[in-house]
Amino acid sequence: MTILVTGATGTVGRHVVEQLVNKDVQVRALSRDPKRANLPEGVEVAAGDLMSPETLIPAFQDVTALYLIASSDQAETTLETNPQIIDLAEKAGVQRVSLLTVYGDGPVEQAIKNSRLDWTFVQPVGFMANAIDDWQESIRNEGVVRKLGGDTRGAIIHEADIAAVFVETLLEKGHHGNFYTLTGPEALSTIEQVEIISKAIGKDIKFEELTEEEARSAWQEKGHNEESIDFMVQMSKNPPEIGYTVLPTVEEITGHPAKTFAEWVSEHKSDLM
Repeated sequence: MTILVTGATGTVGRHVVEQLVNKDVQVRALSRDPKRANLPEGVEVAAGDLMSPETLIPAFQDVTALYLIASSDQAETTLETNPQIIDLAEKAGVQRVSLLTVYGDGPVEQAIKNSRLDWTFVQPVGFMANAIDDWQESIRNEGVVRKLGGDTRGAIIHEADIAAVFVETLLEKGHHGNFYTLTGPEALSTIEQVEIISKAIGKDIKFEELTEEEARSAWQEKGHNEESIDFMVQMSKNPPEIGYTVLPTVEEITGHPAKTFAEWVSEHKSDLM
C-alpha cells in the first residue's frame, strides 16, 4: 500500500512519515516545495498545495490511505485545506483518510463524513512542540517566558504520540467513524512547564504573565486572524474541561503510554538552550 502524507514537513506530519518508513510502508509525502522537504531516504516527495485541489491529482495515484491536515500545524503558516480534495481522493480510489482536526466540524470534516471513505478524526488538545514555536527565542535571548494564563493547565501531548495514533488508524482496521481526542499523561500549567524546561537545561527561566491585551497584540504581530486569537484567548483563560483532562487514548490505541513533557524537553534541549 501507498500512504499519502500531507503536511509532511509539519510538526506531526514529519513524525508520521518517519514512523511509516520504520514500518516499511511506502510513503508519498506532499509538499509545496519538494526540494526543501528533507525527508527520510526512500520517501517519494510529490508537489502539491492543499488549497489548490487540482494539484493533488497526480499525488493521489495508487494511494490507499491519506493522512490529512485541515489547517497547518506550523507557526506563521497560512493553510486552509480545500474540501474538494476529498472528492478527488475518492475518485482516485483512496479508501481511508485520517484527519488532524482542531475544531472537528469544519468544511473538510463535513466533506469527509459525506464521502464513502473510511475515516478517523484525531484532535490533540495541545502540542508540546509549541514550547519551541512560542518560547525558543525569549528563552535563549532573555531567559524568560511570557504568556497569558500561566496557571491554566493543559494536557499537552508529544507530537510523536499523535503520529503513532495516526499510523495505527492508517494501517489498521476498526477505526472508521471514530473521533479520538488525544492528551499527554499529565495536565501541566505553563508555569510548571517552564520549571521543567529550566531544570532540564540548567538555566534560570522567569515567567511573566501577559495581559489579554498584550497577548492579543503579540498574536496579531505573528499574523494570526481574529478567530484564531479569540480561540487562543479562550484556551489560555478558560479552557474546556477536555483541555486539561488526561485521557488514556494514546495507550489504548498504540499499546504504549504517552510521553511526559519532561521526556519531550529531554529530546529537545538543544532547541531551547
